[in-house]
Amino acid sequence: MEREQSWHHAFTLLIAERHLDVFGHVNNAVYLEIFEEARWDWITANGFGLREIREAGLGPVLLEARVRFQREVTNRERVLIRSRTVEYRGKVGRVEQVMTREDGTVACTAEFVIALFDLQARRLVRPTPEWLRALGLEDSNPPP
Repeated sequence: MEREQSWHHAFTLLIAERHLDVFGHVNNAVYLEIFEEARWDWITANGFGLREIREAGLGPVLLEARVRFQREVTNRERVLIRSRTVEYRGKVGRVEQVMTREDGTVACTAEFVIALFDLQARRLVRPTPEWLRALGLEDSNPPP
């Protein structure tokens, strides 16, 4: 099911020295960490945090990542990461995240293929209503 193109979550972060590489800008691998931090903030705010994951025995997994670096981000810049679910079909969903600098310039875009993972059975499962709500999907019925 294709989703509307509105943003489901916004997360701000001040870039610190620990995020930088020897060139003085955010290290490429750190972008993935920042996007993950924003996703955790998103799902936790929507009632699907670590406590709920441990209780249910179901948690998010990343199956694929595609990152486009567009402009550098340097020390002490504040960035905004917007996140949304683009689609969820069967057991697999697609999330888009965009990082912008304070002046509105897009610094980095990323697309992630995600799924819900049964921690006991060690396999992907169909999304639960709670998981879909955590991703900002209004309907609580799992997609076909």
